[in-house]
Amino acid sequence: MSLHTPDHTLIALLDRVAAQDEAALKHLYDQTASRLYGLALRIVGNREWAEDVLQESFLGIWRNAGDYRSSLSPPLAWMGLLVRSRSLDFLRRRRAEHLHTNLPLDDTDSLPDHADASGPMQLVEASEQVAALHQCMQRLEQEQRQVVSLAYLRDLSHSELAMQLKLPLGTVKSWIRRSLEQLRKCMSRHV
Repeated sequence: MSLHTPDHTLIALLDRVAAQDEAALKHLYDQTASRLYGLALRIVGNREWAEDVLQESFLGIWRNAGDYRSSLSPPLAWMGLLVRSRSLDFLRRRRAEHLHTNLPLDDTDSLPDHADASGPMQLVEASEQVAALHQCMQRLEQEQRQVVSLAYLRDLSHSELAMQLKLPLGTVKSWIRRSLEQLRKCMSRHV
């Protein structure tokens, strides 16, 4: 995805997808798939699984595009949350399948080798943390929510954010600092 794809373009594509426009879904996929695939890969830890998650996620985007509200979050943040949720669901299913197949202990190469997949309880906790983060993000003012989302989902520096949003650099830094402090306080109540 081009880091310069404006949110208004993605919002327009989501509106068209909500109207069941298949060409818009293809264009949305072309614009966002690589970024969303990277997110899925970080969570599930396996390329084939990440491809499956991405496919499921775009089916979810197709079905739920009408639920997207640009006033609540940037489009890439909304799609990223959907990918994260599908990824965690996928890991839960894989873990349940593994527990029911009684594979020999040395046949665990198919399981992801990272902390997120260490057990069902960790998956539940991760899912709860995602939900708590989403709730905490909703408490931020819209401009601050947008700056934080862009900073972390698009991995933009403060100066890149300032240029893209046409805001003074000091304002961007202040918003991020204040927003992260608010998120830290909010998240500490959920721990």
